[in-house]
Amino acid sequence: MLSKILLIIAAAVAAFLGYVALLPATGVVSRSAVIAAPADAIFPHINSLKQWDAWSPWAKLDPKAKSSLEGPEAGVGSAFRWDGNSEVGTGKMTILESEPNSRVKIKLDFEKPFANTSVADFTLQPEAGGTRVSWTMTGERPFLARAMCTLFRADAMVGSMFEKGLANLAVASGAK
Repeated sequence: MLSKILLIIAAAVAAFLGYVALLPATGVVSRSAVIAAPADAIFPHINSLKQWDAWSPWAKLDPKAKSSLEGPEAGVGSAFRWDGNSEVGTGKMTILESEPNSRVKIKLDFEKPFANTSVADFTLQPEAGGTRVSWTMTGERPFLARAMCTLFRADAMVGSMFEKGLANLAVASGAK
C-alpha cells in the first residue's frame, strides 16, 4: 500500500515538473484600466519615480522601507532604490525610455528576496472616457522561478497589485 502511495506521489511530482518545463521561459503579467483623466494628467505620476509612493501598492506594504532617488527627477535615467521588508524586498528601478504622455519603460533589478531583472512598460492611449493605461511586466523565468510562479499563482498576485496600482494612479491623477 505504501509503495502505491509513493508511486502516486512520484507520478504527481513528475507530472508537475514536466508541466513546469513546458512553460515559457519568459513571464508576462499585464493589466489595464481606463482612467477618467487625460494622459498629460497621468503621465507625470509614472514618469517621476518621486511620485510613485502616492500610488504604488508596494509602497503601502512597507511604509518603513528605505528608499533613495538617483539621476534626474523624471524621465530617462531617473532611478529609485528601495530596501524593505520581505513583502517588498530590495532592488532598483530605472527609467529606460520615456515618451511624453504615451509610454514609460522601466528596468526592475530585484535583489531580494531573489535576484531577477524584469522590464515594466506603461502605455497610455486615449480612449472614450479618458486614457487606457496598460501596465505590463516581462521577465525571464528560469525553471525554479516558473515552478514558484505556478505554485504561488504569480499572475494573480502581481496582477492584483497592478490593479490596485492603476486604481491608486487614477486617484493620484485626479480622475473624475
